[in-house]
Amino acid sequence: MDSERCHIMKGMIFMRKDFGKQTIVTPLPVLIIATYGDDGRPDAMNAAWGGQVDTNMVHVELDNSHLTTDNIKRRKAFTVSFADRKNLVMADYFGLVSGRKEDKIAQTGAHVEKSAHVDAPVITDFPLTLECRLVSASEEFGGTRVVGEVVNMSADESILGEDGLVDADKANFLAYDRVRRVYRLLGGVVGQAYHDGQAKM
Repeated sequence: MDSERCHIMKGMIFMRKDFGKQTIVTPLPVLIIATYGDDGRPDAMNAAWGGQVDTNMVHVELDNSHLTTDNIKRRKAFTVSFADRKNLVMADYFGLVSGRKEDKIAQTGAHVEKSAHVDAPVITDFPLTLECRLVSASEEFGGTRVVGEVVNMSADESILGEDGLVDADKANFLAYDRVRRVYRLLGGVVGQAYHDGQAKM
């Protein structure tokens, strides 16, 4: 049950509200998971529950009802693309419709190339893609936790900075706001990691 409480810090009173068993982890990435089916048809879904677990390892949490989950287990490979502002409509559509009922690639006109590194499709409309080999698919919390080894990362040259690295400001990556159920943009440098914390508080 919601409740309010206050605390005093440096002579000022602050109110704080409890929400109980609600969870916000933000920002959530907008990940497009692409796979091939048994018939060789490419498919894609929109997933927010995922991230990086090691230098070259990623994970996504998938419901067992998804065609993508079955495809990954059979093909032992998948790609992860990062949705951007330019392709927001396509990315959202991939999360609205089941691949068991519609050919989402055909419906959107998405451009697909076969990965040269794994048995999975690369949707070239999205500017950044991780090509992954399946490491494990374990049943957890009523779904499947998929862990993949990134064997290649490819990026459109339009999102690279002068140093040749990916520039998030140029990429206009989307983030999912679960509270408001809206997409937001990531961007803007506000500090230097592994540096600014050295300053005196």
